Amino acid sequence: MREEILSNIDKPGELEKLYRANKADFKQEFNKLYPQLKAKPLADFWQERLNYESDSISWGSRTDLLFVGLASIMAGLIAKLPEILAIREDFYYPRNISFIVFPFLIAYFARQQQLQAKKIAILSTITLICLIYINLLPDVPKSDTLILACIHLPFLLWALLGVAFSGNEFSYFAKRLDFLRFNGDLIVMAALLIAAGGLMSAITIGLFDLIGFKIEKFYGDYVVVFGLSSVPILATYLTQTNPQLVNKVSPVIARLFSPLVLVMLVIYLAAIIYSGKDPYNDREFLLLFNLLLIGVMALIFFSVAESTGKGKYTAGLWILLLLSIVTLAVNGIALSAIIFRIAEWGVTPNRLAVLGSNLLMLGHLIFVLSMLFKTVTKKTALTEVGRAIVLYLPVYILWAVIVVFIFPLIFGFK
Repeated sequence: MREEILSNIDKPGELEKLYRANKADFKQEFNKLYPQLKAKPLADFWQERLNYESDSISWGSRTDLLFVGLASIMAGLIAKLPEILAIREDFYYPRNISFIVFPFLIAYFARQQQLQAKKIAILSTITLICLIYINLLPDVPKSDTLILACIHLPFLLWALLGVAFSGNEFSYFAKRLDFLRFNGDLIVMAALLIAAGGLMSAITIGLFDLIGFKIEKFYGDYVVVFGLSSVPILATYLTQTNPQLVNKVSPVIARLFSPLVLVMLVIYLAAIIYSGKDPYNDREFLLLFNLLLIGVMALIFFSVAESTGKGKYTAGLWILLLLSIVTLAVNGIALSAIIFRIAEWGVTPNRLAVLGSNLLMLGHLIFVLSMLFKTVTKKTALTEVGRAIVLYLPVYILWAVIVVFIFPLIFGFK
């Protein structure tokens, strides 16, 4: 891409073709080249076009708002189906909570990216297969494989969302990094909406209570349910129509929390020695330990995604390197603990799922850690760290497929 931009810098038509063929790569490479192209008027035009950020809030078109409104209402209705159709909540929600939001987010990006009918059909078919399959699994009390399938199914739908988000550029790692950035921005925007909604709810309930109306049950059953169901959809819409709202907040959060989490992890590992707790004999502690591991890895990946292509960040890279080393130690403890439990008490669906996940995370951490080390020692660019992150994501998707579709068959739906 770099050479093609340079060779066509005086040809507006060719630059437009390059941009439309791969927008993410074009923007990244052009921004790197711009300092040496400043004297060219066409380069100045592309710099403004690629990096322009409006200060005003955009609410999009009427059709966009209509889509968001209808999707939010439908998501709320799906969340209320157990009440509408008299379905047991403990049966419905573990299996279907992912389908309250993900199909609408997939539809939103399929529409925005103008996906071909063939790709839309593939995404719809896979989503429908997942929906039918998870609801046809036997309703076995305390079924480990059912719980594992319900836990891993959202990751499969998240992968489909990534395909829809990437449009025709899914094979480019830069677009996959954009998807990780979107997830970070989505979390920030959703948290803001939930906080604002919580404050408004408290004020509303309090005001009605002052005049003698007890609306807590009605408010919780309808306003809260429909509101929470619509938050991811509305947050997605706002981040896409107004990227300036959070695209400067997410990097700040990532850079602020990376050193704090690093210090917390070091202190936590030291405190484990004195606490008497250990993941080898305490099942709940091992579970929390793995959740901590997943959270820290997510922070590392989002931090790299936010830093890639945004200038030098030497101190932050050292922090991420140290955080990766400590996280590797955490992963080693968790991995040794699950191997110990399997050796002592045998193989179960839960233990096998945790073992596989820990092994995958170990391989990924080593891959990312090696690239971070090469980056801080000036042997490679930060973009290679981003590449190391996104190239490994399909491995997680494959493991999720195995857990969701193969585990129940292997272990007899137990």
